[in-house]
Amino acid sequence: MTTELEKKFIKELEVNQNIIHKVCRAYTNNASDHNDLFQEISIQLWKAYDKFRGDSKFSTWMYRVALNTAISLYRRSKRQVKTGELYDNLKELEYEAYDDSTEQQLAMLYKAIYTLNDVDKALVLLYLEDKPYKDIALCLGISEVNARVKMNRAKNKLKEMLNP
Repeated sequence: MTTELEKKFIKELEVNQNIIHKVCRAYTNNASDHNDLFQEISIQLWKAYDKFRGDSKFSTWMYRVALNTAISLYRRSKRQVKTGELYDNLKELEYEAYDDSTEQQLAMLYKAIYTLNDVDKALVLLYLEDKPYKDIALCLGISEVNARVKMNRAKNKLKEMLNP
């Protein structure tokens, strides 16, 4: 029997799952790893959902959990990513396959983003989502001024990589 909390979580996850796909794309380079990271982020989101207070939008909180999960696993990449079994009630989630064909123009950008350090990756992803610097700073735990400076540096790095 699915509780109201579980139903609400599943609905929010379905609506915002592209956020997870974008994070996965930045931190993985093949479909298998992408799917494993997607599952791990989903598990971590569910585990932390009861602590979501609603102080920020669900999507902002989701970015923070997804990025923290991806960065933690990325830093421990020497060890196998352990993906636990997703709670039975989450099987109701209708998984949308990530459609790479519609984003061919972004392939080079994501390839360049993949080479950035962890903080810059997260920063660029949030920036590409049109998040205000205030939200970016909140997600990354840095000051707004620091977020702006780091973003300008990341933009310059990407320009150099994409326009040699």
